[in-house]
Amino acid sequence: MWDDQTMSTAMVLPDFGGHSNTAIVPALTWGTPCQLLPDAVMAAPAVVLLVLDSLGWMQLDASRDVAPTLSAMEGGSVTTVAPSTTAAALTSISTGVPPGEHGIVGYRFAVGGGVMNALRWTVSGADHRDVAVPNVVQAAEPFSGGSWDVISQRQFRNSALTEAYLGDRPYHGYDHPSSIAAIATERVRAGDRRVYAYYDGLDHVAHIYGVSGPHFRTELAFCDWLVDQLLQQLPTGTALVVTADHGQIDAPDLLPVHEDVLRMVRGRSGEPRFRWLHAAPGATGELAAAAQELHGSRAWVRTREQVIDEGWFGPNVTDAARNRLGDVALVAHEPVGFEDPEERYSDRLRGRHGSLTEAEMLVPVLSAVV
Repeated sequence: MWDDQTMSTAMVLPDFGGHSNTAIVPALTWGTPCQLLPDAVMAAPAVVLLVLDSLGWMQLDASRDVAPTLSAMEGGSVTTVAPSTTAAALTSISTGVPPGEHGIVGYRFAVGGGVMNALRWTVSGADHRDVAVPNVVQAAEPFSGGSWDVISQRQFRNSALTEAYLGDRPYHGYDHPSSIAAIATERVRAGDRRVYAYYDGLDHVAHIYGVSGPHFRTELAFCDWLVDQLLQQLPTGTALVVTADHGQIDAPDLLPVHEDVLRMVRGRSGEPRFRWLHAAPGATGELAAAAQELHGSRAWVRTREQVIDEGWFGPNVTDAARNRLGDVALVAHEPVGFEDPEERYSDRLRGRHGSLTEAEMLVPVLSAVV
């Protein structure tokens, strides 16, 4: 069983050299060389890519007894992106490029004159779509320009994030996750060669109950059942690839940012485990020094320029992406988060992600051919 007390605090940076989940879609779309996928998968006449939100490699590895189907598949762990959060990582999976290129640089980021919640596409609860146009904010081509069908929740069909990261691909909405296998099978039998499917139940359970108890294991068992159904129902010769956007840890405690730090801050963005501080004019250096002194025992502290120079957001960072970042990052390596009064309900969560620990950064890439 997963135990956060054994969690390593070593920093894991994204491996954009080919060993990250950004490599999957370009390989499946255009046959780009990919060390993550076996030759049999690359040669398959049809493929289903299933993204299981929050299926971290370490959490899966610790609970293989409830996930025998996933455990029997070929593959291993790769890195996700920074920050290890849903909006940034899903967009990197679908576009095949890092956040520094596609521009969805976190859970909440500065765009269009406000700090926008990328999942809801809102600023202070108000819709931001007319100000921050989805296909302008995220300008990379979804699915590397290839032909894919999408299976996801019916409620997400017309959301701004869906438009941003999935584009206008044919969308097949489901009301119940058990339908994913049936819909995917229907699409392959109808002649679709590439199908993207997404399920976020594990993420919801982990946020509410954490990853170290029976709720997570029970939901993981359901995910394993879903994968088993896909393997049973898909037409012979179809490849199934399973990956995730991030892992997750138990980190229920939110810490206030120290008042001596806040006096140099004009705003905050990001999320609890990857908190961006926006400095008052001319205060970045002093802010970074104060943040290091007062929070460095629990977080990696970096300026925006350091984050970019160290390649956290990829080898190329556009001006648009750069301008959406804060000035100083507090990236928790202990199992805590940092507060922002503008975030609603974040104090109610037990499980969190977003940082660069291996428990959050390592995800599986698993495959099988039916």
